[in-house]
Amino acid sequence: MGLRIGIIGLPNVGKSTVFNALTKLQIPAANYPFCTIEPNKGIVLVPDERLQKIGRITKPEILTGDTIEFVDIAGLVPGASKGEGLGNQFLAHIRDMDALAHVVRFFEDDDVVSTTGKVDPLGDVQLIDLELILADLQTIEKRKERTTRMLKTGDTAYKKELELLAQYEEVLEREIPLRQMDLPIIPDLPLLSAKPVLYIANMAEGQVDVDATFLKRVNDEEAELVQIVADFEMELSQLEPEEALLFLEEENMDKPALHRLIEASLRLLDLITFYTIKGKETRSWIISRGMFAPQAAGCIHSDMERGFIRAEVVSWTNLVENGSLAACRELGLVQIEGKDYVVKDGDVIQFRFNV
Repeated sequence: MGLRIGIIGLPNVGKSTVFNALTKLQIPAANYPFCTIEPNKGIVLVPDERLQKIGRITKPEILTGDTIEFVDIAGLVPGASKGEGLGNQFLAHIRDMDALAHVVRFFEDDDVVSTTGKVDPLGDVQLIDLELILADLQTIEKRKERTTRMLKTGDTAYKKELELLAQYEEVLEREIPLRQMDLPIIPDLPLLSAKPVLYIANMAEGQVDVDATFLKRVNDEEAELVQIVADFEMELSQLEPEEALLFLEEENMDKPALHRLIEASLRLLDLITFYTIKGKETRSWIISRGMFAPQAAGCIHSDMERGFIRAEVVSWTNLVENGSLAACRELGLVQIEGKDYVVKDGDVIQFRFNV
């Protein structure tokens, strides 16, 4: 479904190192602001143990997992909303993202310059939020001018839009990001502070505790928090799978912290996964929770949504436990569902459709 997550943060907090670890790409991770000017983009395979178990049953020639695109966006500096530094580029790239992964520096390192002069996780978050808020206020002011002109048409929708814009302003002027408020967002209005955010605490090796004031902020926002040691994760990502497994065992870790980051990204956007078995290929598909069967079929191909007839559905657990689709059919575990079926996480689906 083309999911895009922007990795943001102040310069020198470890954004590019996190990106390198995620994508196994070697891009510069230098110790100066604006090392990342154009955003680096990388497609990341979503780790999925269920898909591996399904594959052991179906034994396909091709086992295909779904992906997320991560984008390493240039570091923000104070004044970005007014165009300082690469602020305009930074903000423009954020507008294209579905969600944001905010890397926050917790590690102390005299060799890596902090652009604010100290390690202050909460202050860093507040700084970036303020720039997003100031940018949103500019966007809203421009939209208000346009909406006010359109009032002359007599369409009551414009009056309602002005009322909503006034509510946005009231929240933002209190320096509260719109994502923290339960307000409907005008679909074609690119409000940066409304985008979902998860936090990545970039720790020093051996560092365990997260600053209490920062943790309170995360909890108050009901946000996802993933603690990582970015340098360790980058080293781990460069190893062969067998070596990486041994490395994890030595560190008493069951999986890389970056797997938790990807899982948190899916939860952040309330996404689920369903599976298809077709010919030589077994595949996973990531969709929005609450999607109906024809819409899910449309994520595979638009013709499948237009010509949808029915969906034949079995849970992945039933498939794995019983060893084959044929066995599940014999046991009555494959359900025939119509257009009003809401796809569930872990469904294995065969779509029937007219071309």
